[in-house]
Amino acid sequence: MKTLDSIALGLLIIGGLNWLLIGLFEFDLVATIFGGQTAILSKIIYVIVGLCALYALKFFPLISNAGRRER
Repeated sequence: MKTLDSIALGLLIIGGLNWLLIGLFEFDLVATIFGGQTAILSKIIYVIVGLCALYALKFFPLISNAGRRER
């Protein structure tokens, strides 16, 4: 699972940086690289990043448990 966690985190960081570029400069890096927002490859990347975000929800209990152990 550690490998899957690392992949999900990496893709979430890429997705977050893409949103940062969209928010600051109205520049969609994923769309630019893969042929526009409606290109099938861009849509696949968007879906994969979204699935990684859903997968990352499993980390919330781990974060809250770590905080309790430190106290």
